[in-house]
Amino acid sequence: MTNVNKKNTEGFTLIELMIVVAIIAIIAAIAIPNLLNARMAGNEASAVSSLRTLSTVCEQSRNRDIQGAYPVDFAELGAENYIDDSFATAVNATTLKSGYFFTYSVSGSTWDCVAAPGTFDTDGGRYFRVSEAGVIEQSEDNSTWVAIQ
Repeated sequence: MTNVNKKNTEGFTLIELMIVVAIIAIIAAIAIPNLLNARMAGNEASAVSSLRTLSTVCEQSRNRDIQGAYPVDFAELGAENYIDDSFATAVNATTLKSGYFFTYSVSGSTWDCVAAPGTFDTDGGRYFRVSEAGVIEQSEDNSTWVAIQ
């Protein structure tokens, strides 16, 4: 004999599902800020690395130039294959390289480049700059510069 009124008790109850969702939400609330901070730190490290590269290639370009002049802009460095396209085009907040854009200027025998985050405190929390001296500096407000150790 089979019992026709027997209930099927397979599956999860609503309470069990709500507990699982709550646990996932707690884990996400802990993990997401750490992931965002790690991404921001990665962007900052990439910006510093790009400035180190820029310092080297500007000197190489100047040494190969007949008149000993620094390159006038990133387009010139890109055309000479000193930097890749992602770096050469990262000149404003709409074209970023790893969350940063770069402002390069030349004045006679000196040059300066500032790396600024696309969105401050999201893409990066610091500004960086380098000049022909090759010293990379950082700033939290783009005005007071301190050399990176």
